Amino acid sequence: MSAGYRGGARQRYLIALGSNVRHPRHGLPPRVLAAALAALEHGGLVVERVGPIIASAPLGPSRRCYANGAAVIATDRDPPALLALLQQTEAAFGRRRRGRRWSARVLDLDIVLWSGGSWQSRSLSIPHPAFRQRRFVLDPAEAIARRWRDPQTGLTLTHLRVRLTRTSRAPR
Repeated sequence: MSAGYRGGARQRYLIALGSNVRHPRHGLPPRVLAAALAALEHGGLVVERVGPIIASAPLGPSRRCYANGAAVIATDRDPPALLALLQQTEAAFGRRRRGRRWSARVLDLDIVLWSGGSWQSRSLSIPHPAFRQRRFVLDPAEAIARRWRDPQTGLTLTHLRVRLTRTSRAPR
């Protein structure tokens, strides 16, 4: 748990969104992401900013490309309560957790960063443990929250993205 959480106070979160399976009602993955954001607003979250949707290659066994995006949301929920809402939303969109990591999914919602800093429990780690190595998270996130700092490294999202995307020169 984090000492930074102030119960009931408005908190901001950076959420990563992903989809690579067509939804029967909402359609193709980019439309699934838009519908998911609308569902989160209906669930009481305030969507403050939405990043661009990008296409990315899948990790693991899935062969379908992903639509990925990011959003900054505000809520008075603590991290475990927000995680529960995100998982309920994924389930409502048809996601079934089968234990297969990185399989195709209609909706994936992850907490990347939190205005309260770090959070650690059995079911949740903030910042997201792998976001620094994932361009499909950093590209849309940096577009809407470039100055947000990673509480573990102190680097902004812009710095993290540059570190991930820069090419190194061969020594002369």
